[in-house]
Amino acid sequence: MTRVNVMRPWLGDEEVAAVAAAIRSGWVAQGPRVAAFETAFAAAMEAPHAVATSSCTTALHLALVVAGIGAGDDVVVPSFSFIATANAAAYVGARPVFADVDLATGNLTRDTVEAALTPATRAVIVVDQGGVPVDLDPIRELCDARGIVVIEDAACGAGSTYHGRPVAATAEIAAWSFHPRKIITTGEGGMVTSGRDDWATRARRLREHAMSVSAADRHANVLAPVEEYAEVGFNYRMTDLQAAMGLVQLGRLPEIVARRRALADGYAKQLAEIPGLRPVADPAWGTGNFQSYWIEVQPEYPLSREELLAHLAAADISARRGIMAAHRQPPYRELTPSSGLPVTERLTDTTLILPLFHELIESDQERVIAALRRPV
Repeated sequence: MTRVNVMRPWLGDEEVAAVAAAIRSGWVAQGPRVAAFETAFAAAMEAPHAVATSSCTTALHLALVVAGIGAGDDVVVPSFSFIATANAAAYVGARPVFADVDLATGNLTRDTVEAALTPATRAVIVVDQGGVPVDLDPIRELCDARGIVVIEDAACGAGSTYHGRPVAATAEIAAWSFHPRKIITTGEGGMVTSGRDDWATRARRLREHAMSVSAADRHANVLAPVEEYAEVGFNYRMTDLQAAMGLVQLGRLPEIVARRRALADGYAKQLAEIPGLRPVADPAWGTGNFQSYWIEVQPEYPLSREELLAHLAAADISARRGIMAAHRQPPYRELTPSSGLPVTERLTDTTLILPLFHELIESDQERVIAALRRPV
């Protein structure tokens, strides 16, 4: 019996050939392939601008910087998210303010955001958690009227839709991830998308030390122009090796999402017959890409979440605990709101992620379902 992995990126000969071609070109740092990937990604996500970065975390940092968020500001974030969401606010000297999430989607809502607003709130970071699209419009309506910037953490969102369009298509600014656990990957890497020319231009400059002339433009000239550094910038560049892979992966995106949704449908049909296991599902306002297929282990199921993880591991099935609660981690414990975060803590304690990836074969999915059906 072989292990059933929880996730594996779908990579093939096309990615190998694309990276090899980039190496042979001699241009392996940020260059023409990064520019091409930005153009293609912007088109696919229906975003006016796309700026490639070294990770989603650096993309979130840049988004906060160009939005003018800094010391003394409060940034509302979900605790129910990978810790990078809260960390990005801390990077700019702001205070993360944790809001609770919706039980069905694991996402912030207008009501949970409104409950967390303070007089110092300058930004809100919403997350498409596990690829489930956040209901952005009501949150934008709440925040836009108050001059609060809404940043969409779309790390998990490529291929998900909101009201028939790609998630974050209407976001003022968004951050994306190409980590191997995400729908498409460049190994590491990220992207900023924005509808604002000024923010995109500044993000593009800041990602390479705030140089007035890009590295690509300098290298394209025999006599490089003199550059200036008008502000403190960062080294957040993506390489052409990563972008070469990203271009191939982006071309695979529709097929990847279709396959994952088919596998998710297979899980949902079987789990409907197992009392005590509640699977994630599409919300009314969009469709998810099932970047993570998570289930809630409810009291009527014979095993607890931890017991079920051990049961699956004994069957050589690799599952994972659900999304973390950032407010339980040492850097942020003192920021736990006095009212608590009951939904966040429930989901953190009772959810787990089942195996789901493009090349998951039918017999392995059946093994997972069989193990869930026979918990003892």
